[in-house]
Amino acid sequence: MSETDTKRHRRGSRERRDPNAKPLGPAYITRKIPTYDIMGEESLQKIEATSERILAEIGLDIRDDDECLAMFRKAGATVDGMRVRFEPGHLHEILKTAPSHFTQHARNPARSVQIGGNSVVFAPAYGSPFVMDLDRGRRYGMLEDFGNFIKLAYACPWLHHSGGTVCEPTDIPVNKRHLDMVYAHMRFSDKAYMGSITSEERAEDSIAMSRLLFGADFVDKNCVILGNVNVNSPLLWDGTMTKSARAYARANQAAVIVPFILGGAMGPVTNAGAIAQAHAETMVGCAITQLERPGAPVIYGNFLSSMSLRSGSPTFGTPEPAIGSMVIGQLARRLNLPLRCAGSFTTSKLPDGQAMQESVMSMLSAVHCGANFILHSAGFLDGLLSMSYEKFMMDADFCGALHSYLGGVTVDDNSLAMDAFREVAPGSHFLGSAHTMANYTTAFYDSSISDDRPFETWSEDGSSDSATRANKRWKAALAEYQPPPMDEAVHESILDFMNRKKESMTDQWY
Repeated sequence: MSETDTKRHRRGSRERRDPNAKPLGPAYITRKIPTYDIMGEESLQKIEATSERILAEIGLDIRDDDECLAMFRKAGATVDGMRVRFEPGHLHEILKTAPSHFTQHARNPARSVQIGGNSVVFAPAYGSPFVMDLDRGRRYGMLEDFGNFIKLAYACPWLHHSGGTVCEPTDIPVNKRHLDMVYAHMRFSDKAYMGSITSEERAEDSIAMSRLLFGADFVDKNCVILGNVNVNSPLLWDGTMTKSARAYARANQAAVIVPFILGGAMGPVTNAGAIAQAHAETMVGCAITQLERPGAPVIYGNFLSSMSLRSGSPTFGTPEPAIGSMVIGQLARRLNLPLRCAGSFTTSKLPDGQAMQESVMSMLSAVHCGANFILHSAGFLDGLLSMSYEKFMMDADFCGALHSYLGGVTVDDNSLAMDAFREVAPGSHFLGSAHTMANYTTAFYDSSISDDRPFETWSEDGSSDSATRANKRWKAALAEYQPPPMDEAVHESILDFMNRKKESMTDQWY
């Protein structure tokens, strides 16, 4: 890294942050509990063998990307038109160059995240065209909403990442909104962020803006931006996605490779078959990045979901995909790749009991399966069609609880509390003991949403439910928001790039 880039990276930091401001929380979680392996070796081998059979006997199509087809042909795959087939074990060899873990740098170095190994990173939900709140109901997302969710994620100590398309800003032309979205992540937060993947050019614009923020040499040597790239399940990689994945890899940035399998529609209705399909699709996507640039960071992603077979509607947060995620975690570890899996999924239309029941089901599967990067950690509602302000705050609060959960049980002289046992007589209580007084501020997670007061006090204070309390919390958080400082010269260079790009094209609204 050059001296200029080092200085530029430091200029983006929060070294001038108010020393009296509230602490931001950890940059990421270091898991202190083990992952949970539910499937035995024989069954895992059967799933892996089925994935290999799918790739060898049926193959997978790569559409509208001749360069990608040429890369696979050169690497030894069988290419027949769009159809690509692989001999068993071929993709495993290609994937050996992919790193098992990497750092995604934030413009504030203290907020950089580790992805892989025992690290866990929570990021907001991604991709909703609508937004919701208790005051105005469901409506199309706007750039103001997009900025609000970035500000909320920045202010939350339990979310480590700014995310990507937290909602679609539909008031900006389709061909220009990626510029405003990446800029908003850069300007309103100093946490790590994601870029555009809707075309190769937009992916490259996202990377170009990141070079202006961090410095070109720094970006060439370090990951500073992620791109969430989706397979067109079943068994189709579209050129829009392969070209975007290759753009990120070419720049040494991380693509997150994610099949979206809706059981019974885009994949088999049975869990084992859907997992085998997802594994095959993901390995091909990860291999694309390694053929483009061996050693480029890449994340093995997964999005299993179910559907109502009576109505054909998608369902989220259900038990079958949750337990399927546990197997996905085992498969990712066998490839030695970082994992993105599950999140706070729900099909509920309101931030209610159904929403949190389904979200907790899915989120717990993410932390137990060993997911390293958990997109959709906060705000997911209405089957991902809506980003909810209240659900965002409720999910973020649960993420705070998961920090304690993933911290495990500390066993040392203080936690074993022998001094407290000596002080407190049998039949007495520990409330006023020296041990309690020394530990009470850190002993338990203190929720900002839950109400644990007596019923009478809660009733006299208005009998508010969780969603109502969350409504007050997001409004207060936005009112208190202060943007992180940014070097003015860097800021101007990013704005100049955006303006020139916008002036070079006419508006497109679809």
